[in-house]
Amino acid sequence: MKEEILQILHQSGYISVEGLSKRLHHHSTEQFKELLKTLNLLEDEGKIVRNEYNEYLLIENSNLTAGTLDINKKGFGFVRTEDGSEDIFISAHNLKDAFHRDKVLVELKKTQDGSRREGRIVKVLERGQTRLVGILKKGKRELILQADDLKFNEPVYIDQAHSHGAMPGHKVVVEIKAYKPYLKGNVVEIIGHVSDPGVDILSVVYQHEAHDEFPKEVYEQIEKIESEVDPKEVARRVDLRQETIVTIDGDDAKDLDDAISLRRMDNGNYYLGVHIADVSYYVRENTPLDMEALARGTSIYLVDRVIPMLPHKLSNGICSLNPHVDRLTISCFMEITPDGEVIDHDIVESVINSTERMTYNHVNAILSGDEELTRQYEHVADLFFLMRELSDILQRKRQQRGAIDFDTEEAKVLVDQKRHPTDVVLRVRGESDRIIESFMLAANETVARHFKWLDLPFIYRVHENPKEDKLKKFSVVARTLGYTIKGSLENIHSKELSRIIEASEGSDEHHIISTLLLRCMAKARYDDQCLGHFGLADEFYTHFTSPIRRYPDLMVHRLIRTYLFEKKFDQDTLFHFGAIMPDIAEKTSAAERRAVDIEREVDDMKMAEYMEEHIGEVFEGIISSVTNFGMFVELPNTIEGLVRMDALSDDYYFYDEVNLQLVGQRTGKRFKMSDKVKVKVVNASKRERIIDFEVVGMKSNRQKKKTVILNQRKGRKKNNHRRKRR
Repeated sequence: MKEEILQILHQSGYISVEGLSKRLHHHSTEQFKELLKTLNLLEDEGKIVRNEYNEYLLIENSNLTAGTLDINKKGFGFVRTEDGSEDIFISAHNLKDAFHRDKVLVELKKTQDGSRREGRIVKVLERGQTRLVGILKKGKRELILQADDLKFNEPVYIDQAHSHGAMPGHKVVVEIKAYKPYLKGNVVEIIGHVSDPGVDILSVVYQHEAHDEFPKEVYEQIEKIESEVDPKEVARRVDLRQETIVTIDGDDAKDLDDAISLRRMDNGNYYLGVHIADVSYYVRENTPLDMEALARGTSIYLVDRVIPMLPHKLSNGICSLNPHVDRLTISCFMEITPDGEVIDHDIVESVINSTERMTYNHVNAILSGDEELTRQYEHVADLFFLMRELSDILQRKRQQRGAIDFDTEEAKVLVDQKRHPTDVVLRVRGESDRIIESFMLAANETVARHFKWLDLPFIYRVHENPKEDKLKKFSVVARTLGYTIKGSLENIHSKELSRIIEASEGSDEHHIISTLLLRCMAKARYDDQCLGHFGLADEFYTHFTSPIRRYPDLMVHRLIRTYLFEKKFDQDTLFHFGAIMPDIAEKTSAAERRAVDIEREVDDMKMAEYMEEHIGEVFEGIISSVTNFGMFVELPNTIEGLVRMDALSDDYYFYDEVNLQLVGQRTGKRFKMSDKVKVKVVNASKRERIIDFEVVGMKSNRQKKKTVILNQRKGRKKNNHRRKRR
């Protein structure tokens, strides 16, 4: 009936309920009741609306529109329409009873100048947040939740019957049970006391509805998993335990899911083996372990902990390719020419016994000529030089086809035992990092190509072309820094953007160019169609190499097992995977975005907390972006702070939108991106996750301005007094 009603409204424009009933040929009371019920549902969904004459019409034919509310910290908000085409401004007094993230119905208002679309909320269609994380405060008779989310500034009242043992000072998760006449809630989880180490980080995790503990059913399942490899399983696999195979990871990594073997063949080609932990052997489809892994989607890496996709018994134990123990793997062998072409490959079930557990730092040192480490690892040292040789070839090959190397700097927040930040340092990418990255890319490309040509249901990692409007904005910024994009922005090739990055290497603005270009890229995601990867300039790409920490990789392994090892190509199998793959791609893409948001929020919070200890100190940084409310300055360790417009006190500055710079009205002084400036930390807030700077050595003219204004006022008063006397 919904579809019929919408079709009628599309044809007639507007119609009464009686008219609808006739058009639908309804004759009974029951049919009329069903019609009213359906109309109410369509109204609740924001698809139709009723006018003052009790006639129904489609939302798009009215002055109403539906969207999601985003409230600003200052109290006003914007509603993003469902098609994402525009943002509608909502003043604080027009918010009605809507809260941040609510789906709402907005009535559009006419503004005098028509410069922006304004509206008022007439109805909440769906609540966006039903659970909040915050700190409990003591009220007169009840407990009051102060939400961590600054955009949700209304208190939530919790009576003693629904506090479940929580006390003032506890960080808790509260479920909202009533929105009118005021917010009421129940405590559903106690995270810990606000002063307990790590509770601040867990609060961010819980706010995004992620969890560190696994369900009871998962723990019961993993109890049955042995801690050592089954000898019967070893006997039926390709035995690589006598091969020289190494893992190379970070110093503190515990989930080692990839290992490498490499030799030069008699014909001069390279024989590269990428050996990946066979997680799919232990995590079978639709088991509690599998369903929880899908719900998590990915491991989350935070400053003081990892929230793993799989329990530690698997991620750090039987699935981790620890040295000198047997481990089950899926191996992708590739024959690669000196030109970087993969001319042959094989994907097999295998068992390995890792020769050494190497770290990036140790391999980098060996490649740099460290004699002591070379002696210590003399049985594998030659392997690393051969790896570098092949990696350089593969990198040149990718560079020739136009792959973009953003080479952006990443920061790591160091914390003490109480989870208090002690330093923020750059993560250094050495030669060994690039070697492993090159080999993982080669394996991912090879597996994707293999299954694309088999034309079977599969999951791919895709990265679409950047949107033209975003490229236009980047082009403006690049031009102000002296770089011009050639050719059409509509059909841009990655090679042209790669050229811009390469041209900026070694310059002050290289980091800004890389970062801004990365921001204008489409987000990589998972899809059941092989749509190519723009950033890598590759037609075929998937994620095969990290099944311990990414569910799509685990899914790829499961499909490899089903198609290649078990030889299942029957219609039921193909229909099953074809049916579930779009949903898995969508869910894992969303889980990845959530993990990135959590990691970024925790980093921002800890960086702000770190800078709270440095208020009043002076640093040198580079202007990373310029806006109409000030400029952001980035320090060498990537910490970014805002110099607000009113902190530029030596002149009145205006925003030059064309050239993306701030210009002093009297002095003509300019601040533009990539300029180096000395700044002083004037404010930092862990709760608000903000850092404020001011430019060092900027003399204030505020007193002079104030004196001039006062004198002007006095002059006006005297003139008014004279007029009255006349």
